[in-house]
Amino acid sequence: MKLVIIDPGSGNLASVLRAFQKVAAESGIAAEISVTRDAAEILAADRVVLPGQGAFAACRRGLDALPGAIAALESRVRGDGVPFLGICVGMQLMATRGLEHGTTPGLDWLPGEVAPMDPRAADGAPLPLPQMGWNGLAFRPGCHRLLEGITPGDQVYFVHSYAFKAARAEDVLATADYGGPVTAAIARHNIAGLQFHVEKSGPVGLRILTNFLKWVP
Repeated sequence: MKLVIIDPGSGNLASVLRAFQKVAAESGIAAEISVTRDAAEILAADRVVLPGQGAFAACRRGLDALPGAIAALESRVRGDGVPFLGICVGMQLMATRGLEHGTTPGLDWLPGEVAPMDPRAADGAPLPLPQMGWNGLAFRPGCHRLLEGITPGDQVYFVHSYAFKAARAEDVLATADYGGPVTAAIARHNIAGLQFHVEKSGPVGLRILTNFLKWVP
């Protein structure tokens, strides 16, 4: 298996790489795992991961700056159907558009927009932004292979002020409660995304990464 982690100029690339190397070794999965900015490597990959960190617009510019990367993603992920995982802003880039620092087109793989959060406590008082720290996942057990072995309420690590507003409810796998439901995981066919930093989410995150390596859409 050849897995590539795309470097759009932001994201915890070293942490994501180490996490995948760890779960592959522990699961006995023979995997060549690398970080790349090369479209040819994306085209040769069996699985593709897109991390991202910071602002939507900056991450989109970083991806656009990689020659041929968008076309390679469209060909390999959308055309050939290889499993794809977006992490944090990498997940957000799957949306139709992002509204951070103006309107920026996304990849438009899953319809929706990435909009500013306005979380409120029960008394109406604003909650701090970004949502930073551990929060529990809410989902229907058995809804997706990616969440196999995970229990509703399991904690994962978030850092974000913008959230994916999906146009289709069926694309949302899991939510977290931060002044109301916030999209935590999305998926359709061979593409999936996680708003939380899966590489920083301890055993729960490692189990999700293991599931991704084993996932056959």
